[in-house]
Amino acid sequence: MSNQIYAIYGASGCGRSLMPVARQQLQRLGISAELYFIDDSLQKQEIVNGHIALNYQSFKDLVSHQKHVLIAIANSRIREKIANQLDIDGIQLWTVQADNTVMMDHIEIGEGAALSPFVTITSNIRIGKCFHANLYSYIEHDCIIGDFVTFAPGVKCNGNIHIDDHVYIGAGAVIKQGTPDKPLVIGKNAVVGMGAVVTKSIPPGVTVVGNPARILEKK
Repeated sequence: MSNQIYAIYGASGCGRSLMPVARQQLQRLGISAELYFIDDSLQKQEIVNGHIALNYQSFKDLVSHQKHVLIAIANSRIREKIANQLDIDGIQLWTVQADNTVMMDHIEIGEGAALSPFVTITSNIRIGKCFHANLYSYIEHDCIIGDFVTFAPGVKCNGNIHIDDHVYIGAGAVIKQGTPDKPLVIGKNAVVGMGAVVTKSIPPGVTVVGNPARILEKK
C-alpha cells in the first residue's frame, strides 16, 4: 500500500467530473498514489470509471501513512458534515485544481477547494474552505467568499463582492460589481437561481431569481 492515498468523496456526477482533474493534478505533481471514490451507498467495492469505489468505513480501514479527500458533493451542509468527520478522523482535506485554472495575485483559498477546468480567479481574493467553482466560473478582484460556497458552471462574480457561508450560485448567474466602500453582499445560506442577474445585495437565507434578481416568495 502507498504511503499516501487520495479519494474523491462522492461518486455521482460531481465526483465523476472531478476525478479526471484529480488524476491530472497527481500526474502534474509527480505523485504516484492510489486514487479512490468514496460512496456511502455501497455495501461492497465497485469499479466506477476505472477507480475503486468503497464506503467511508472501508476507506478509513485502508492502511496508509496519510489520506487526502476532496469532498465532491454539491449540498454544502453535507459537505460541512463530512469535512467535520474527516477532521475528527485525522484525514486531510484535499484541494484539486485543473491544469488550466487561472490564478493571479494575492489569492487565499481554504483547504478542500474544487476548481474545475477553465476557472479564473484574479487578484486580491480570499476564499474559505471547501469552495466549489465549476466549469468556466470566474471571480474578479477584491472579493471575499466564505466557507462551503458553491458556484455552478459559468458563474460571473465581479469585483468587490462579499459572499457569506453556504451560498449557492446557479449556473450562468451574473453578480454586479460592488465598490470598495460598499461591496455587494450575498448573505449566508442564500441561493441565486440559474441565469439570475444580481444587481444589489441579497439578505441571508433567501432565494433570488430573474433579471434583475428578485426574492422568490414562498407560497
